[in-house]
Amino acid sequence: MVRLGQAPMKKLHSLLLLSGFVFLACLIWKTGVRQLWNELGLLGWGLVPFIALEFVAEGIHALGWGRCLSVPHGRLPWSQHFRIRMAGNAINYLTPTASLGGEVAKAAWLSSSSQEGPEAISGVLVGRLCAGVGHLLFVVAGSLFVLRSVTLPRGLWAAMLLSGGLVAAGILAFLLLQKHGKLGALVRWLAAHKLAGERLRTFGREVDKVDETLKTFYRERPRDLALAVCWHLVGHSVGIFQTWWFFSLMRQPVSAGAAAGVWILGMWFDLLTFAVPLNLGTLEGSRMIAFKATGHGAVLGMTYGVALRLAQLACACFGLLSYVSLFTAWRTPLSSARPAIVHPPSSTGHPPSSQPLQSR
Repeated sequence: MVRLGQAPMKKLHSLLLLSGFVFLACLIWKTGVRQLWNELGLLGWGLVPFIALEFVAEGIHALGWGRCLSVPHGRLPWSQHFRIRMAGNAINYLTPTASLGGEVAKAAWLSSSSQEGPEAISGVLVGRLCAGVGHLLFVVAGSLFVLRSVTLPRGLWAAMLLSGGLVAAGILAFLLLQKHGKLGALVRWLAAHKLAGERLRTFGREVDKVDETLKTFYRERPRDLALAVCWHLVGHSVGIFQTWWFFSLMRQPVSAGAAAGVWILGMWFDLLTFAVPLNLGTLEGSRMIAFKATGHGAVLGMTYGVALRLAQLACACFGLLSYVSLFTAWRTPLSSARPAIVHPPSSTGHPPSSQPLQSR
């Protein structure tokens, strides 16, 4: 069943990726390669702390994710949460898995530290939801206080508000499905009407365990949910200082409010274009729009977008190194008496048919 759905998703991913490449090439051609290179040269070694701030933000987001994990996984050290999250994000960023392969990998890595598979899956699902809620609240709150001075065409504002409403509705629906344990509702209905095969019924029983775990989490740990969203809000706020630092490097000092306006507007576009692989083209193009809307040049916006791209690539490289270290650790048996409980996630996020790994 999963395999049948993979082909259309991969085709859509490839189409979006190709479109992003074409769009990015057009943006670079319009900006001018030489001019863009000269602008990037102004960053110099200041690009290092700019990239470092990206890691700081990711570290704070890892604190938020840790609040979403059940007891056996939540007790893992922050460094482990950080590495697993970065490795999963690298899979989402660099492979054609429609941002799902990395989530599967995170659940597999978590479950390798215990035999609590449903708890691992629920932690990933709740973490994904809290990250989305944090992103949405950040752009909504920021829009109320900062973006009044932003100049955008009315049609673009209308499209952004409509798209934002649809994203908010999707997040709310995902929240209600989790809270009330309805993720496996369709499978349960098919099984009740004897329309499901044995494989689907087996899958349904596993989903039922996840649903029960989710219901328990939402009932017993509302405080952790709120704290997770708060940590994500703090993580997103790091981008304001990162943007201010960019302006300083480009010898165009601005106020914190102006930097916040650029960052929040860019975050809004990121929320609406989450399905585009690597945010290719949309990252750079949206920053050009954000800079022009706040009274700065499009070339400066393109330079900022490329700097963000470099920071994201640095995080992805760290994630790949984390993937290798995690993979190697689980390939090395710590004790021959420990049972094999999980396969290592492949580059697509799915366990391969190779030799099972020993639990840690």
